[in-house]
Amino acid sequence: MVQKSILITGASSGIGLDAAQGMRAAGWRVFASCRKAEDCARLVALGFESPRIDYTDQTSIAAGLAEVLAATGGTLDALFNNGAHALPGAVEDLPVDGLRALFETNFFGWHALTRAVIPVMRAQGHGRIVHCSSVLGLVGIRWRGAYVASKFALEGLTDVLRLEMAGTQIKVILIEPGPITSDIRKNAIPHFERWINWQESARADEYKTLLARLYTDSGPDRFELPASAVTAKLLHAVTAAKPKPRYYVTRPTYLAGLMRRMLPTRLLDAVLLRG
Repeated sequence: MVQKSILITGASSGIGLDAAQGMRAAGWRVFASCRKAEDCARLVALGFESPRIDYTDQTSIAAGLAEVLAATGGTLDALFNNGAHALPGAVEDLPVDGLRALFETNFFGWHALTRAVIPVMRAQGHGRIVHCSSVLGLVGIRWRGAYVASKFALEGLTDVLRLEMAGTQIKVILIEPGPITSDIRKNAIPHFERWINWQESARADEYKTLLARLYTDSGPDRFELPASAVTAKLLHAVTAAKPKPRYYVTRPTYLAGLMRRMLPTRLLDAVLLRG
């Protein structure tokens, strides 16, 4: 039986790394890509094939995928788009260039890689494209406007792609985690420091709560699950004969999905404002 292959982005830590380990354990040939060459080297030492793919670098996207296809003889069974970062801060303090930089990583790079993979999957007659979205692709919360915007955009584009692929054997799937153990808080700090001039903000006093959460590791969030919870959904998404269009992962995601469907906007806002 031919070993199936999957390309996973953002595999240096957290959800991506666990997905790489879990899919390998399930018998898949895993290409665990990272943005930084040193992270790729670390994964190679762990026995993975690790092409370098930086979502902000179109050349690396093309070269990384070409490396995968050269290794497999031109096929790829599944793509798991995962790499992303956050940029916390009030929307009114968010520079356009900061928002644009986040979208390059969280949205445009995903789209570029997905477009490059689709012809491969068309030619082989099958494939699974799985995007790691977020509970923040379902509802917005204060101070997370940039990340929320990128995930709302991802949700919309993915919904349309799924509809357009309905007549093919290419299945398009969203995984929507909530609080998952990862480095996303820590990794957001340099982006916050680069783009958000909170000291000059009209909301400077309100930033104290955000700063405390951003710079202090207070342990697991309520309802937080390990990254393996996402991997379990990924495995089902790429092996089920009829995968779900969406996979919720944590209790907050199930609750957010329910509230979005059931509550009028003003009531939903009131719930979200209470935190």
